[in-house]
Amino acid sequence: MKDLYERLNERRPIVADGAMGTMLYSLGVPKGHCYDELNLSNPEIVIQIHRAYAQAGAEIIETNTFGANRFILEKYYDLGKKTFDINYFGAKIARDSCPDCFIAGAVGPLTRPLELAERLSSSEMEEIFASQINALLEGGVDLIILETFADLAEATIAFKTAKRYSDKPVVISFSFTKDGLTVLGLDPGSIAKSLIEAGAKIIGVNCSTGPQGVFNIIKKMAAMNPEFLVAMPNAGQVNFQQGRFFYPDNPEYFAYYAKRFAQNGVSIIGGCCGTTPEHIKEMALCLKGITVKHIPASVKVKEEKRKTEEPRVFSTALSSKAEKKFLTIIEMETPKGTNLDKELLTAQKFLTFGVDAVSISDSPMGRVKMNPLPLAYRIKKEVGLDVILHITCRDRNILGLQADLLAAYALGIENILALTGDPPSAGDYPFAVAVYEVTATGLIEIAQKMNQGLDGLNNPLSSPTGFWIGAACNGTPPDMERELNRIKSKLKAGARFLITQPVFDLKRFEEFLSQIKPFNVPIFAGLLPLSSVQQAEYLKNEVPGITIPKELINRLKRADNEMREGITIAQELRQEMKNLVNGICLMTPSVNYEKVLEVLI
Repeated sequence: MKDLYERLNERRPIVADGAMGTMLYSLGVPKGHCYDELNLSNPEIVIQIHRAYAQAGAEIIETNTFGANRFILEKYYDLGKKTFDINYFGAKIARDSCPDCFIAGAVGPLTRPLELAERLSSSEMEEIFASQINALLEGGVDLIILETFADLAEATIAFKTAKRYSDKPVVISFSFTKDGLTVLGLDPGSIAKSLIEAGAKIIGVNCSTGPQGVFNIIKKMAAMNPEFLVAMPNAGQVNFQQGRFFYPDNPEYFAYYAKRFAQNGVSIIGGCCGTTPEHIKEMALCLKGITVKHIPASVKVKEEKRKTEEPRVFSTALSSKAEKKFLTIIEMETPKGTNLDKELLTAQKFLTFGVDAVSISDSPMGRVKMNPLPLAYRIKKEVGLDVILHITCRDRNILGLQADLLAAYALGIENILALTGDPPSAGDYPFAVAVYEVTATGLIEIAQKMNQGLDGLNNPLSSPTGFWIGAACNGTPPDMERELNRIKSKLKAGARFLITQPVFDLKRFEEFLSQIKPFNVPIFAGLLPLSSVQQAEYLKNEVPGITIPKELINRLKRADNEMREGITIAQELRQEMKNLVNGICLMTPSVNYEKVLEVLI
């Protein structure tokens, strides 16, 4: 069998295979199943697809290993331990089922854009890529294909790792959005230039959009004069009908563009999501007798990388107020219903007690409550009291979170508190599925981008937001260093004020404040009036992160009226806080606002 470079130098287009996931789905494997694991549990179905593509005319067959790196496999129970086997057998079954084809070891990115819950260092990425690539090489692949990348730094690490362990050809392919940029805002010309400088010989585009969009993108890469180009577009836009996903049925249209790709310098032409053996068959027939035309570099591609500017810092009425006085904030829950009359009357009463703002929670403890936005809007509009809107990551994906942020700002809500959110298992719907696509830190970063006029993927908004962004923290943490690192991450992402969990241990809180003082950020101490010894013991022993000194619990035990003593303790703490922080956030046990207001007397 010829070496891949020999075959490429013949200047005849090479047909690659099409989608693996689409075919597995069509054969009954449900979405959410780890497709790579089928190399071990059901190799026959993978072999069936490989052979169908080879029979359709594909010369390059990709292994079923796109997501088979340890970092991703560990999210599927114990599959991380099977990383070597999944890749080795993925390569072996492709090699054995298609002996006359070039076998490409498929390697996808480790992380998704905005995936902030777990950052990987360059050395960690290199080690993870190496373990997958070496297993594929041992399984007998002829080349490595790094595909669907969006992050140039991660792709470069993967490329250098592949070259370090083998002299086999390496294809490196990026995915782009409809606007012709990666989701991180890089243009095709800049990416091609960087990859060529890194030593890549075969570069290109996969996934992204349909043939037309990929054609426009690949021409910009061609202008950088790479040695060889690869194009593997999706079949088009996916549709969801009657409980299943469908792509356009367009093999002839695909074949038409395959010819155009070859005429514009593309040497390897295949398909990605939605493509089938029928697409590959039509392409192979159409490309017979076609020569890949060399397109010399002409006009320098204009770099479209978006400019980065210094983050704009916004001032709201509440943030300005915090610079001048000690703020009193009261946390309020929304009802489990639709009538807000009671909450509006309560907010009106808060005004008479000198409350500066209401902090409106978002289904705390995972219990069903009204979304906080309607109450926030009505309190601000009808009562004239400022609000801090809680937004949690638990219930909404990245699209929903951004939609809610835009809606909140359009309704005049300027202050937000970004929270990860209590898990559903803590509430009345324990079987509900949590989303958590980003953590609170990720949500803060998204909100800060919106303040700069960009969405979470750096696409421009028609108008920017101007949020004062807050974050939660623990004022008496069991692990001071860990908590300070968490706070640093949130502040770096864009947080501009902090609200602590309930503080009872003043000595430990003062130690915390001494550590956080260099951050120079407004801090509002959480203050929770204790109602009973039972509640205090529960908080101390069953709620993570809350510290209650023994002497406070003993005071409650000695008191004739436990609730009255709890109010007195809160009043004393409030007085102490006036010289320490920018304000307090009164938290309301069992929504007992009348008792909470006594703290302010």
